[in-house]
Amino acid sequence: MNGWNTVLDDIEPSAIRSFSNLAKHTSGCVALTLGEPDIDTDPAIEAEINTAFIEKETHYIPNAGTMDLRQAVADHEKKNGMDYIPEEVIVTDGATEGLFLALFSVLNPGDEVIIPTPCFVLYEQIVRLCRCTFVPYDAMKENGQISYAHLKSLITPKTKAIVLNSPNNPTGTILHDASLQAVHDAVKGTGIYVIADDVYRSFVYTDRYHSITEYHDLRDQMILVQSFSKPYAMTGWRMGYVCAPLWLSEKMTLVHQYMVTSTPSLFQRACIKALAADPKPFVERCHKRRDYVLERLEKMGLCAAEPEGAFYVFPSIEPFHMKSLDFCMDLLEKKKAALTPGSAFHGEGHVRISYCASEKNIEEGMNRLEAYVKEIRHD
Repeated sequence: MNGWNTVLDDIEPSAIRSFSNLAKHTSGCVALTLGEPDIDTDPAIEAEINTAFIEKETHYIPNAGTMDLRQAVADHEKKNGMDYIPEEVIVTDGATEGLFLALFSVLNPGDEVIIPTPCFVLYEQIVRLCRCTFVPYDAMKENGQISYAHLKSLITPKTKAIVLNSPNNPTGTILHDASLQAVHDAVKGTGIYVIADDVYRSFVYTDRYHSITEYHDLRDQMILVQSFSKPYAMTGWRMGYVCAPLWLSEKMTLVHQYMVTSTPSLFQRACIKALAADPKPFVERCHKRRDYVLERLEKMGLCAAEPEGAFYVFPSIEPFHMKSLDFCMDLLEKKKAALTPGSAFHGEGHVRISYCASEKNIEEGMNRLEAYVKEIRHD
């Protein structure tokens, strides 16, 4: 009898990718969709691949990554206040595998996972693939923050994990100290894991940033997920890592071993080099781009919370009484400008604008958006 794993009946393609592909096949389109830095990987990082070839580093490596890279990750995270040993680090196939690895390793079928929304589309689909229940926490009603009372109201005996993404994709919101304390107080001493997706930690435009990982008394309940993609413009390399307490990382390594064996041997040296690089110049450019986009949106009369991090802004389109998908499709058809529908992030009534594109594309994209907004206001 033909068939497939029935859990796939509830899995949908990434709306972000689907819409980006649609934009790519629209001639003359200006796309502000993907979180794809408009810079290339530093040549000094790329050069490490040639060194790896010369040194014949083309053979199997330990499943969790070379010890040199894992040590470099541990040293890097120590600068951020973490205290991991190399054996607690697993080098992954980007943050995507890292998130799957983290959730699959702690979830049992029927468990529940609380995720503040709007959120990255990947989280819900991984939870469903694990045959578990996605429990949204509507953070939009609290300006992207988390309250203890609301969080506690969602926790049940089946709650197994909470996923935090700060700075947030798609809003750029940073969880403030009170929100982090609320999470800490709600899960401390329980069997609930906190999965910290900190991939945008380098892209912060305020000195108020703190990560949930700074609560060392949650160490045994914490899994840190990181990526080389955004800060070092290495999206296509598909390299990331997770950090977890030793007893858990050993189990996670088993999953990783049978899923991908290991990440490419040739990239290990390059990632060590990347960790020594300073992403600040690109972050400063994104900061200026953020200010430009916010200024343009204000002139258009589109309300948007000021992002404190990442490189996205999430303006409201509610005054137009249109579904976000309809808005984006109409904009694409009439003005050949592509944004991502807020519905892709459980954020209906909004659209996501990525401002890590080139200044030229950002300006042209905002020009086309402004022209479109003027048209539909007069219809």
